[in-house]
Amino acid sequence: MNFVAMDFETANGHRTSACSLALVLVRNSQIVDSFYTLINPLENFSPRNIQIHHIRPQDVQDAPTFDKIWPHIKPLFDTSHLVVAHNASFDNSVLKNTLTNFGILPPKYLTIDTVKTSRKFYPDLPNHKLDTVSRNLQIDLEHHHNALDDSVACAKILLKTEQDFGTEQIKRMAKLT
Repeated sequence: MNFVAMDFETANGHRTSACSLALVLVRNSQIVDSFYTLINPLENFSPRNIQIHHIRPQDVQDAPTFDKIWPHIKPLFDTSHLVVAHNASFDNSVLKNTLTNFGILPPKYLTIDTVKTSRKFYPDLPNHKLDTVSRNLQIDLEHHHNALDDSVACAKILLKTEQDFGTEQIKRMAKLT
């Protein structure tokens, strides 16, 4: 399989407040590259979000805003690429809302949610949270809520699902954003 696994962390409850992003590139069912960046969300941080991901306002004060990052990653987001995320509705919404906030037209791309694939293919798990699925599939997730570690775990979940159930059943779950 070829895909990009994506994970955002946000500064607060607004889906325009991306403060970190990771992308993991998978080609021929192998992780071949990754990208991680902090993002200056130009918004206030909530204590709850800081508690979850440990990113603080001072960590992002010199980071680029998302409109500066987008030109570098935009080629990965079109209908020829599959974008995968764990709880994809959240990450896709953060991407769409953040782009719209900067006056950038959000792209159309194919997406798969590993929460949904894990529910379908591993229905007996106690829940389908990223850490639970990772643990049950023996996938390391050392720093949960670190966007890069979460993206790598998401990629490995889909690769394990492909290994266990085949590519075609997974690809049927892809949706166009």
